[in-house]
Amino acid sequence: MEHIEQVVKKRFEVRSSRLCEFCKELDPEFPHRHPLDQMVGASRKSTASAHLTEDGYVRHRIVELNRLVSRAARNAA
Repeated sequence: MEHIEQVVKKRFEVRSSRLCEFCKELDPEFPHRHPLDQMVGASRKSTASAHLTEDGYVRHRIVELNRLVSRAARNAA
């Protein structure tokens, strides 16, 4: 990571992040994600905006939307 500026590098330090519990619990593809896409900021809740990468954010939102759709389908039946 020598090619990344110090300020940007600091955002990706593992010490200041943790796995997203929401995605870990609900996304069957979670173990196959890139490690940075699994991480959220340590001081934040497991929300989409807490993800360190854009891909992590998008995948989190997809899981949220799939959950809403499946819940709506169960209520409609």
